[in-house]
Amino acid sequence: MTPKNELLFCGLGGSGEIGMNVNLYGCQGKWVMVDLGITFADPQYPGVDVILPDLSFIEDRIDDLLGIVITHGHEDHIGSLPYLAEDLGVPIYATPFTMGLIRGKLEEEGIANRVKLKMIPMGGNFQLGPFGFTFVEMSHSIPEANALLIDTPYGRVFHTGDWKLDKNPVIGNPTTPEGFMAIGDKGVDVLVCDSTNIFNITASGSESTVRKGLFEEVTKAKGRVMITSFASNAARLHTFGEVAKETGRKLCVTGRSLDRIIKVARATGYLKDFPDTISPDEAMRLPKNKVLIIATGGQGEERAALARVANGQHTITLEADDTVIFSSKQIPGNEVQIGRIQNTLAAKGIRMITERQAHVHVSGHPGQPELAQMYDWLRPEVLVPTHGEMRHMMEHARFGLEQGIPRAIVQSNGDIIRLAPKGPAKIGNATVGRLVLDGDVILPADGATLSERRKLAINGQISVGVALGKDGRMVGQPQVRVQGVPVEEDRAAFIADAVQAAADTVRGGKRESEKMREQIRLAVRKVAKRWTGKQPIVDVLLIEG
Repeated sequence: MTPKNELLFCGLGGSGEIGMNVNLYGCQGKWVMVDLGITFADPQYPGVDVILPDLSFIEDRIDDLLGIVITHGHEDHIGSLPYLAEDLGVPIYATPFTMGLIRGKLEEEGIANRVKLKMIPMGGNFQLGPFGFTFVEMSHSIPEANALLIDTPYGRVFHTGDWKLDKNPVIGNPTTPEGFMAIGDKGVDVLVCDSTNIFNITASGSESTVRKGLFEEVTKAKGRVMITSFASNAARLHTFGEVAKETGRKLCVTGRSLDRIIKVARATGYLKDFPDTISPDEAMRLPKNKVLIIATGGQGEERAALARVANGQHTITLEADDTVIFSSKQIPGNEVQIGRIQNTLAAKGIRMITERQAHVHVSGHPGQPELAQMYDWLRPEVLVPTHGEMRHMMEHARFGLEQGIPRAIVQSNGDIIRLAPKGPAKIGNATVGRLVLDGDVILPADGATLSERRKLAINGQISVGVALGKDGRMVGQPQVRVQGVPVEEDRAAFIADAVQAAADTVRGGKRESEKMREQIRLAVRKVAKRWTGKQPIVDVLLIEG
């Protein structure tokens, strides 16, 4: 699938899901990659926190890959770079704040000097083979969110990345119709567009409006106040700092990702007026109504600061009449983890404020009015919804057609779409899938390790040890150990039954080792099935001689 005299698009992640964004554009024998993100694991991946995209399609064409262009610094757009960028071996292009985040990640992995980093100024442009890229500043919930204007011999693409319209942003420049209309006047063949908030019939609102709601809630609070939000939202961090000053509270920041964002933001010219912070120990010594704490963990992450505070495992403690403000939206899939933390806080008498109770959050993605406005400015010929589940992308395509865009195509991860000429049309399929970061090892998400772990989690495990003398006869009794098998108070009786089954098998079974091992395994599993209705994994160790 080598691009000919045409313009191709292929999502390897982020199409049919929210997260793990990675997109390919192909033209005249070459490919470029836009973003390389992660998504976070759910309970079907036991023991795993991070999921990576399978890049085997482009790895098989690595000589034709020219570079990786990054729209902005959220984890679902840059999170895979520390694990996959070195093997791809191509330069990474990003604006200064985003590059600061990327460099920090690569340094943590010890590979910063082995990956080429090309910093591009805001509004800058560069050429990669047949692709001309221009960064176009957008508003979002992180500094330096960019759309990409991609010029090729066969068409012009406006790839939005994540965005919203904000006439009064806290950080960055306001959206101006003139700039986008000028782009539309020159012609946009294809709009590849964020679908996250397509079901919202109202606009997302300006980041600047959150300040009043936060000020009111902090002013009401009698005790300590802890606020949690997305660490990367530097504009929201600025607002937290202003609210702390306005309410006469000292500011405490707890969470590694917050420290990293503040450091990079200051180094690239943002958060210049952010107040000096105090340590958690200092915060606990102050009167309760004189401290405002910013913490990570608003999405229920079990190792983040908020969870550790809720569970009494942190220097900072919260008590009855203290307040926790969730200045963020629940990401779909995180409801259970967030609910668990909120219930723990509620049991301690802690007051909680979410976006449902007060105006403490605005989204960073466009609702229908913003999408319609962008269509009107750019006037694209083709709409390609991305960054959404299938329900989001299908609705986005319908909405775009209703608003007058001539054509739309809904694609999924792996669909190879010819955008031009004679497009859009699906012309092939790329290999797609998921990898997991399991400890320090990258594995297939559907491989043997995760399959075995799921079976262990569901059915439990039994270990059987049998000693055989030189004459092949059993020495002593078999030893049986049980983990995760639902026998509880009947464990001793169950083990005795399993020991007896193993011993009987050895006495009457075949002498060849592998056959005997399999007979013991089946006999013990049969006992487990009779006792519990489950079929645990049974491992048998024969010690011979």
